Amino acid sequence: MKKKVIVGMSGGIDSSVTAILLQKAGYEVEGVYMKLHDKPNYHEENFSKVEQVASSLGIKAHFLDLSNEFKKDVYDYFVSSYKEGLTPNPCIVCNRSIKFGKMLEYAKSIGADFIATGHYVRCDGKSISEGVDKSKDQSYFLAQIDKNALPNIIFPLGGWVKEDVKEFAKNYDFLSRISSSNESLEICFVENTYLEVLAKHMNIDMEGETIDSSGKVVGTHKGYMHYTIGKRRGFFVNGAHDPHFVLDIKPELNQIVVGKKEELEVKKIQIKDISLISDVGDNFECNVKVRYRTNATPATVSMQGDKATIIFKESVFGVARGQIAALYDGEKLLGGGVII
Repeated sequence: MKKKVIVGMSGGIDSSVTAILLQKAGYEVEGVYMKLHDKPNYHEENFSKVEQVASSLGIKAHFLDLSNEFKKDVYDYFVSSYKEGLTPNPCIVCNRSIKFGKMLEYAKSIGADFIATGHYVRCDGKSISEGVDKSKDQSYFLAQIDKNALPNIIFPLGGWVKEDVKEFAKNYDFLSRISSSNESLEICFVENTYLEVLAKHMNIDMEGETIDSSGKVVGTHKGYMHYTIGKRRGFFVNGAHDPHFVLDIKPELNQIVVGKKEELEVKKIQIKDISLISDVGDNFECNVKVRYRTNATPATVSMQGDKATIIFKESVFGVARGQIAALYDGEKLLGGGVII
């Protein structure tokens, strides 16, 4: 009897090729499109593409409305984090709570054995490793996934390079209507900038004080929500000739702290809300990514209850509270936690 797999389909090339590969591998395949937000015309257009692909493959296409769960778990968290002066990572929360949480629950409810997505990451049912295509690797975004979900997840594109996926898609005429520009947005509910989202819920334009690391007022800024750690433009520093960068954000005072680039150097951080995929013990060495588009840096991790201290062997820059520190052993993802 064929194993049944539900593929999370967006209407793009990656998820469509994922469905084809699984069908060719002998699985009973069905697709599911998840409605996560209320962007006008967005879902109608994309679900239509999913239906076209599903029809061409002779598979069912389900429409799953998770917008209430998404708003509560992801969208509201995104807005409140910025209000608190943090830099959130909604995609990581969405993966944990929605795509590999609610979607997996739905798949099981209709008798599926597995779920699959077009993520460029590898999974052997017990652990997660970086995708072969390092330029597309998405393992960082799975740093807080529930390890209990791993036996039920398949990532067919983990061993593929993006260019080969595009070439493979050319063999299927019905995929020619899907442009490569129809790839998932970095944050699906953000059209242009995150500030447009925040402006719907609060006043983001509140001029405030720019201070240096000693607390001295050195200039002004246009509202703390406009800034993230490491930003070097959009604020005023009296008489400054050298570049200044945002070092910290004080939302309760509507202040930003700025300084020279060397002041962005960090060798020690703490994390909370830790999710571990592998058994690592209380003290261990690993490599740590503090943002998606950064190199992993060697470090020592010491667990203390529900928190951990990370000491880097070389300085890292631009560490922002609210972001995720992802822990790696070589290519293998160990887990991650929220930077505090």
